Amino acid sequence: DIEKPLLEQALLRGTTPELLALDILREQVVTPDTPCAEASSGSLAERLSPFIGMLQSSERIAGGAAMSVDSGRKFAEGLTTKHVAGRSS
Repeated sequence: DIEKPLLEQALLRGTTPELLALDILREQVVTPDTPCAEASSGSLAERLSPFIGMLQSSERIAGGAAMSVDSGRKFAEGLTTKHVAGRSS
């Protein structure tokens, strides 16, 4: 029921229906006191730092797991093992 009027208005304004919908939502829903990612300071990496990290394999496996060594071969072996076992995923 809103698709046709949205498309008509988008054509009149020279934009896409998706961009028009986003603009309308920003005007109507997002108020000046609504926090948004653009308003926060720091880089994306700094803002995401609580959610990303690194794993030192030596913390789990003595001497480290050397996970990057022969990764292509290990991946192929894993696929072959799954294929032989009859599992596709």
